[in-house]
Amino acid sequence: MADVVVIFDFDKTIIDCDSDNWVVDDLGATDLFNQLLPTMPWNTLMDTMMKELHLQGKTIEDIAEALKKAPLHPKVISAIKSAYALGCDLRIVSDANLFFIETILKHHGLTDYFSEINTNPSYVDEVGRLRIFPHHDFKTSSHGCGEFCPPNMCKGVVIERIKASVLADGKKRVIYLGDGRGDFCPSTRLREQDYVMPRKDYPVWELICSNPSLIKAEIHEWSNADDFERILLHLINSIIFGLGTTSSSSLLSSECKYQTIPISPQEPLTPRLAAPRIAC
Repeated sequence: MADVVVIFDFDKTIIDCDSDNWVVDDLGATDLFNQLLPTMPWNTLMDTMMKELHLQGKTIEDIAEALKKAPLHPKVISAIKSAYALGCDLRIVSDANLFFIETILKHHGLTDYFSEINTNPSYVDEVGRLRIFPHHDFKTSSHGCGEFCPPNMCKGVVIERIKASVLADGKKRVIYLGDGRGDFCPSTRLREQDYVMPRKDYPVWELICSNPSLIKAEIHEWSNADDFERILLHLINSIIFGLGTTSSSSLLSSECKYQTIPISPQEPLTPRLAAPRIAC
């Protein structure tokens, strides 16, 4: 196995949409979602929406069929399969939920390519309603990271656990791909020998551009599925075969302004909105 661990965000990284918004919109519940959005945390809201959809007669099969229509570009599928064929350990760290992710991966034949999925747990209860719970139970305690992460999940904590379990010998390298604000914290936990691929013009890219001194890893931006496949496979091959990495892609485009902006622990998180869709 290659000494490469590739860690993917899911929404707007593997699939080209927010899976929560996708299901809500597809099943005709956008207005109710927008009405409830200011009243509760996102994770609690999604569990509530599953209850409301169940009361409206929507079944778990209806939810699954909506998820199967979520956009997943063939080049992203190809990149995942190629990375796996090269011996990489592929993992997902996402603020979606397990049922949504597993349904989409299974539909595209990708389930067995990932060794681990870290996300919000979910299950179908005895009456057929999908229940969604927080990855971290924020009602009983805080995960301790209030700057960039939602209360239900700190991806940085997950990265630290992965580092402790599989990177202890110092030989393996990490490539992290993400788009949202919640992907900034794990990006700051990467080492100098690692790589981060922020999606250009999305919140994590903007945070990295504004605070580059907080990032130790080598940065390679991407915009679309073509970039996703080309840059990811270039980095993997560069690690495996000892090639240079900077020649294949501009690390950060000239549009990325290196202006350090203060980020307060009390700064509110930007919520994910139903329309227009904004990554978090």
